Amino acid sequence: MNATVSPSTVSGTYVPPASKSAMQRACAAALLRSGTTILHNPGNSEDDRAALDLVTRLGAHVAKDESTITITSRGVQPKEGQLHCGESGLSVRMFTPIAALSSQELTITGSGSLTARPLDFFDTVLPQIGVRGGSTAGKLPLHVQGPLQPADITIDGSLSSQFLTGLLMAYSAAGARGVALTVKGLNSRPYIDLTLAVMRDFGMKVPRNDNYESFVFGDSVPTPAKDPLHYTVQGDWSGAAFGLVAGAIAGKLEVTGLDVFSEQADKAILRALMQTNVALSIREDGISVGGQAGGGGLNPFHFNATDCPDLFPPLVALASCCAGTSVIEGVHRLAHKESNRALTLQDEFGKLGLSVELQDDLMIVRGGTVLRGAAVSARHDHRIAMALGVAALRADGPVTIEGAEAVGKSYPQFWAHLQQLGASVSLTG
Repeated sequence: MNATVSPSTVSGTYVPPASKSAMQRACAAALLRSGTTILHNPGNSEDDRAALDLVTRLGAHVAKDESTITITSRGVQPKEGQLHCGESGLSVRMFTPIAALSSQELTITGSGSLTARPLDFFDTVLPQIGVRGGSTAGKLPLHVQGPLQPADITIDGSLSSQFLTGLLMAYSAAGARGVALTVKGLNSRPYIDLTLAVMRDFGMKVPRNDNYESFVFGDSVPTPAKDPLHYTVQGDWSGAAFGLVAGAIAGKLEVTGLDVFSEQADKAILRALMQTNVALSIREDGISVGGQAGGGGLNPFHFNATDCPDLFPPLVALASCCAGTSVIEGVHRLAHKESNRALTLQDEFGKLGLSVELQDDLMIVRGGTVLRGAAVSARHDHRIAMALGVAALRADGPVTIEGAEAVGKSYPQFWAHLQQLGASVSLTG
């Protein structure tokens, strides 16, 4: 499918989708607790559906109605030996240790770019916690057979915090006592805050966090959550970043449905917006964004995205409309996404006439010139598609984005939402 976005202004009220980071964690936590969980404001992205399929295959019963999803579980009791993670990096990294709670031999697969992502982390870690199996030459498919036995281990947290998320949940469900997970070089700490918050909300045993260097499971016994447990999935700061940038560069928006106290890493988009001098009002009941607070154009910004690498695409769209050079740190986090996002952002925004330079761990974006209309490609990457769509609002002519259906991975309603806000968006093919 192609999306053609013509120069437009946006206005009105913007409500982002449910957070897939929170939704997938909630699905895992619902599987691990004995009882019934009712999810309110559930997500419907491809990654969310992959998580629901996984908990079903691992023994839970899932029922949906118009506004809620009910998950009933007695713990990990696999119904079959094949688990499919779709293209979700979080699902494969989080559910592998969870699946290993079972003594049944299980094969874990995926599709698309997930088949190329490195998973040799498990080859080192699984044998240390009593799990047989591992990866296939460092990639999918994975083979696991537990039961997982919590032990003192040290892991590398530099590639992704999602491996730690899976181990934290699995250790808790396995009744870990008197053991610690030691982590070296942990990136994306806010995502671990989100994991621990979800575990707490679901009545799971939560370890002591020693400065993100060690997570210690003591002898305390958690207080079980009430049954049924009602859990409302937060609005998605990752998806909302694109709407917030759209308001900043091409109009004025009222944004609702976000928790301004959320642990989600991508809430940090607000810090970048503040640097640009855009008019920004942040309240518990909503956010207003749009118009320049001090008049004139948007100021360039310097932002460290090491702990929130998913912000790179919307930040490049924002930087393209700033009057000067913006710098984004943390490029090393972009190699193993749906595409190599550093190179993809450089190539595709280059077609619009934007200079994106890569210098060691820095991305240098030289704004100040009008983007030109052109044909570009999403490169099968949902966040690239959305970034190009938002930036196109300020181009001098139509921008046609090939592979626009990629947004379904995290934000199926994206193009419809842009249209509802007044953007000129035509979908074909």
